[in-house]
Amino acid sequence: MSFHMDNVRRLGNRVSVPIPIDEDGYMGRECPQAPCEGYFKVKPGTGHKGVDLCHCPYCGHSGSSDTFFTKDQIEYAKSMAVRRFVDAFQRDLKSLEFEHKPSGGFGIGFSLKVQPGAPLPIHRYRERALETHVKCEACTLQYSVFGVFAYCPDCRVHNSLHILRQNLSLVRKQISLAASIDDQALREHLTEDALENCVSAFDGFARESCRIRASRSADAPKAESLSFQNLPRVAERLQKLFDVAFDKAIPDQSWKRAHVFFMRRHLIAHKSGVIDAQYLDETGEPRSLLGKRVRVGHDDVLELAGLVEGLGHGLLSLLPPP
Repeated sequence: MSFHMDNVRRLGNRVSVPIPIDEDGYMGRECPQAPCEGYFKVKPGTGHKGVDLCHCPYCGHSGSSDTFFTKDQIEYAKSMAVRRFVDAFQRDLKSLEFEHKPSGGFGIGFSLKVQPGAPLPIHRYRERALETHVKCEACTLQYSVFGVFAYCPDCRVHNSLHILRQNLSLVRKQISLAASIDDQALREHLTEDALENCVSAFDGFARESCRIRASRSADAPKAESLSFQNLPRVAERLQKLFDVAFDKAIPDQSWKRAHVFFMRRHLIAHKSGVIDAQYLDETGEPRSLLGKRVRVGHDDVLELAGLVEGLGHGLLSLLPPP
């Protein structure tokens, strides 16, 4: 009796196991670099084609795409491969079955039957839900991450400017909503909130832009802890840390207007909107405004949104590459 194991041989020395995608078409990825090991997702078919390279959106580590499989995907692939081998082996054993019926009055019959065992279990898993979905403006890859800011897993372009534009778009929608409301108190509240959101969007963008470049500054810890809510003050710090003239990122008149709006946000956030001496000293506005409540109009916020986008482009053009 010969046993050729034809089914096992047909499997070859490699077993290809397709990795499933989730209900939204995304595939999980995991940074292989310790201690990062960050989890993210990408949508196959978007982004660069035929490039076998992946970048961690959190730490920036780069490596071959096949090093970014998640632990669950690896266990799934192992269980699928083992089941295929066992199934093939059982089919080969099945080929050994025979039955010799008894002959004559006292004949003895012989038979061999293969009873297949229960199928081996498959390691099942679900891809995790993530917080931010991004379509890279540079390579069109669609990816998802925890948090907000990230490098593109395909082209490694950082998404900070993209996130800033998204937030400014929300600010403009907020102003459109405020303009449609008859209730004056609510309209003013939404307008002031939009002003604060505009400054916060820039602060978050600029902090992240400096954080990922901190190693190229004169003092990395200070570069990682910058605040961008007072423009002249942070311009002085950027000059010392990165040797750049941030106050030249946009024209002088635009810089002065942006500074005034940032100072108004400070009043709204910390002084209930009441004008104090510091505001007047920094903006040069008339002393007769002392003690009065600052006024913010729809056009002011829309103007600031444009100035902030210009500041964002200007800052990135001044800072060294990350």
